[in-house]
Amino acid sequence: MGCDGGTIPKRHELVKGPKKVEKVDKDAELVAQWNYCTLSQEILRRPIVACELGRLYNKDAVIEFLLDKSAEKALGKAASHIKSIKNVTELRLSDNPAWEGDKGNTKGDKHDDLQRARFICPVVGLEMNGRHRFCFLRCCGCVFSERALKEIKAEVCHTCGAAFQEDDVIVLNGTKEDVEVLKTRMEERRLRAKLEKVMGVFRLCPASAPEPIAKHQTARYWQLLRGLQ
Repeated sequence: MGCDGGTIPKRHELVKGPKKVEKVDKDAELVAQWNYCTLSQEILRRPIVACELGRLYNKDAVIEFLLDKSAEKALGKAASHIKSIKNVTELRLSDNPAWEGDKGNTKGDKHDDLQRARFICPVVGLEMNGRHRFCFLRCCGCVFSERALKEIKAEVCHTCGAAFQEDDVIVLNGTKEDVEVLKTRMEERRLRAKLEKVMGVFRLCPASAPEPIAKHQTARYWQLLRGLQ
């Protein structure tokens, strides 16, 4: 009895505890991702913005981050890719009519928090609580569930009618794989913008491109350059 040398504990007795803790941690992580600002860790409140990697922020927190010129920025890594306010998009979110606010949860239970969501998909009604994949469009900031974009295929936004391309679709709080894809798109988008600016000045002499592009991204530079010509 009691692992005194006479008995061998069963496998389920060893793993039962950690599994429960792991589930609680995962639920807490979901609540944090969808309800709190990535920078300030404060509750998300309008105006809410999202970056090109699909992370959520309070707009005022991003502005404060950009104005902070100190050498040590709190949680700087979470927003190191945000160089200007143009790198984030203000989201047009659809309120959930069933949302009761803080009064709906008197126990402060994280599991209860996951059952409710402040915002929903305006097309199919799914709640934006982390259990369903959501996206936003960079061109207009409208937010939808991924299911809506797949089931109702269109080349214009379902809400405002703005035209968009695949590159405009950003997955919110995506997987590591999603973030890697978004990061690659972001880097190519920014490089393309630099090249368009370079072409305006150095169209007659492409070899005069600024050193950071020519030195560190030579192959991709010439590939994109040919596409712009």
